[in-house]
Amino acid sequence: MKCTKTTVAAMAAVLALALAGCKYADDDLANGAKGAKGGSDVVQGANVDSDLGGVVNDDGTPATEVPFDRDANYVRCTDVEFAPVYFGFDASNLAASESAKIEAVAKHLNENADRVVIVEGNCDERGSNEYNISLGNLRAISIRDYLVTLGVADARVQTKSYGEEKPAVAGSGEEAWALNRRGEFAIFRHK
Repeated sequence: MKCTKTTVAAMAAVLALALAGCKYADDDLANGAKGAKGGSDVVQGANVDSDLGGVVNDDGTPATEVPFDRDANYVRCTDVEFAPVYFGFDASNLAASESAKIEAVAKHLNENADRVVIVEGNCDERGSNEYNISLGNLRAISIRDYLVTLGVADARVQTKSYGEEKPAVAGSGEEAWALNRRGEFAIFRHK
């Protein structure tokens, strides 16, 4: 087959259109998005899609576990607050400098058996809503996994992603973005 300049240009245009809007090529992040509107809650392998109004497992079957913030048996604790865990741009790996913050949460949970936590993953405003929900989820999961390695029972830790929907500070630029790329801790206690 003979390729003319016009054929090559047309093929390049089709390829460019196919890739338009696909800012990131990380398949794990692209496939991990559960719902761009209202965030996505992950509960022990289950997700709560606010648009659907119900808890479902990753395979779409109904889950039996309710997120702590929607469970009438739990109340949000106001007597303790923990520092957010910050992440680098487009990253979900934990920086060594942030580990002491997670260790403080693990110590609190290990000393208070009636308490549980929802780890909330957040992103800055860059990237699509779907991408940021997925990245926020990965950030929350990396914190959850570290809590579990520190002796916190997996059943006491849930994750939720807000993506870019709950910025810590308003504005654009690296100073604001750095504060919005974070994981936060919502502590609950059993009534």
